[in-house]
Amino acid sequence: MFKITNKKKLAPNIFEMQIEVSLIAKKAQPGQFIILKVDEFGERIPLTIAGTEKDNITIVFQAVGVSTIRLSQKAKGEFLMDIAGPLGRPTEIERFGKVACIGGGVGIAELLPVAKGLKKTGNIVISIIGSRTKELIIYEEELKSISDELYITTDNGSYGRKGFVTDVLKEFLELVKDNKGLDRVYAVGPVKMMERVCKLTAPKKIKTIVSLNSILVDGTGMCGSCRVEVGGQTKFVCVDGPEFDGSLVNFKELEARQLLFKEQEECALRAKGIKI
Repeated sequence: MFKITNKKKLAPNIFEMQIEVSLIAKKAQPGQFIILKVDEFGERIPLTIAGTEKDNITIVFQAVGVSTIRLSQKAKGEFLMDIAGPLGRPTEIERFGKVACIGGGVGIAELLPVAKGLKKTGNIVISIIGSRTKELIIYEEELKSISDELYITTDNGSYGRKGFVTDVLKEFLELVKDNKGLDRVYAVGPVKMMERVCKLTAPKKIKTIVSLNSILVDGTGMCGSCRVEVGGQTKFVCVDGPEFDGSLVNFKELEARQLLFKEQEECALRAKGIKI
């Protein structure tokens, strides 16, 4: 059993939770994730480790399905049944030069430890984050404190500039001369967002790393649920990733596989009387 040491609401239906799990906290690196079960009736939920402090890990999640809604109902001082991790390959962090860190929605939480690591290693960090509305922007101050530049977008223009993170990236790349303005791009968020980022950086030949959020079940490469085509080969996000060279990812296949259990999830929500 693993104790919830703190919990707070970051935005509508978005929660931050600290969990006491010392072995994972000591070994976790940016880019890695855990798989947890709320209780004996819960399914396995993969969640990125958004930070560590002493014996605690931090996770950030959006309550959208039955399992994440049940997780959001847990309070400080209560316990979770199972946690496995750290899983996945950590982010490649070294001194690249100037790096653009791009996050969309809940992906902003995963962006934070990566941006911290890149800054600590001596990189110039340009952070670009976006959400549908102002209320859904998270970790603004935390990213501001470790970024050389921070840009914020909202779909409806309620905060920052109106538009998408790719609009800012496009303008930035158009100002770049001799294709030497950025040394690397890191992107995490909705599949469409990451695909559009890669389409912008590919002509400039800027290596772009994306963190994929395909459906995970066992987290050990056995079930094959998280498979994705990368460079014409089948890879498993849980053990080969979750990060890949975005120019090699088959995003159309990835997007289709995201709908794999959509019908079952809708049935589960209806069974619990939750509106879809």
